[in-house]
Amino acid sequence: MTIEVKAPTFPESVADGTIATWHKKPGEAVARDELIVDIETDKVVLEVVALSDGVVKEILKEEGDTVLSDEVIGLFEAGAAGAAPAPAAEAASEPASAPAEPAAAPAQAGNGSFVNPAARKMIDEKGLAKTDISATGKGGRITKEDVINHVKGGGAQQPALSGARVEKRVPMTRLRQTIAKRLVEAQQSAAMLTTYNEVNMKPVMELRKQYKDQFEKVHGAKLGFMSFFVKAATEALKRFPAVNASIDGTDIVYHGYQDIGVAVSTERGLVVPVLRDTDAMGLADVEKSIVDFGQRARDGKLGIEEMQGGTFTISNGGVFGSLMSTPILNPPQTAIMGMHKIQERPMAVNGEVKILPMMYLALSYDHRMIDGKEAVQFLVTIKDLLEDPARMLLEI
Repeated sequence: MTIEVKAPTFPESVADGTIATWHKKPGEAVARDELIVDIETDKVVLEVVALSDGVVKEILKEEGDTVLSDEVIGLFEAGAAGAAPAPAAEAASEPASAPAEPAAAPAQAGNGSFVNPAARKMIDEKGLAKTDISATGKGGRITKEDVINHVKGGGAQQPALSGARVEKRVPMTRLRQTIAKRLVEAQQSAAMLTTYNEVNMKPVMELRKQYKDQFEKVHGAKLGFMSFFVKAATEALKRFPAVNASIDGTDIVYHGYQDIGVAVSTERGLVVPVLRDTDAMGLADVEKSIVDFGQRARDGKLGIEEMQGGTFTISNGGVFGSLMSTPILNPPQTAIMGMHKIQERPMAVNGEVKILPMMYLALSYDHRMIDGKEAVQFLVTIKDLLEDPARMLLEI
């Protein structure tokens, strides 16, 4: 029985998608619930799996093609489990120069290994040599994980020889295009201004050092810094409702809840999953959610609904060593806070010079909605809460 392979039903906020990777080629056996194709949208990568055992009969939309919601992208022949691939004679009857399937079929590397489409894309982007990568996939295929392991092992492309002028053109992913568009729109449509402050991280670091082992034993999660910032931001948002608001046309929408987006960096670009109702979350809940978001973001498993909404955003450039930056607004939100690297600096404390672990904080805000006084006081509130964490528990 022939079954149509369709693109998923996209949410209203997603107009279309792009075929990212066909994981199966025509005639290749597929088990029930096995991944057939990835479809990339502006926000997430959606997976299409087999509804039953069988084989992929025909690919109607190639990698790179744009598809609409519920559009037919291929044909699937349902059959017994472990269906055999198409006979060699049948495959040989197709024209050798037919351009229809090259994107779907895995390419063969010089070492005799085949390269899965997702791995081939990463190899091209990173400028790697296929012959240097060890294949561990089924049938001697080079998988995406093989490429990642190769890069981690120091197998990335060596610098070009002196005098060489090498260029490489790689299309932007849909996510990268969307990020670029939204960032430009944010700067063009908002009266964006940034204010800075610095926070002494010693109290939080000492508290974390004292309780991190017990915290992990009780809650099954490591105690990081982000949970303290999320809780401090939540308390500050309650005190300054304008920072937690959004602009809708000529209306101001004040949100009676705190949904904080946490920026996560992935190979495809930056995504911002949202922690819902952070006022009701404990430190352990925040830490577990952030770890889960990070893992699923890197695997492309986040749902679109998990990245929609949000009343405020926190971005942590410090994990990459950034000392100071100016974060760009995430519309329609009116403010975003940037965390940075913790660095020891000489500070004047009660007339004495002490070496303290300091962090610069940046708050970018929409001046149409938030006055400078509110922005500064908001950031000072976060500073005060972090420098005396007990205030978060006492709400003072």
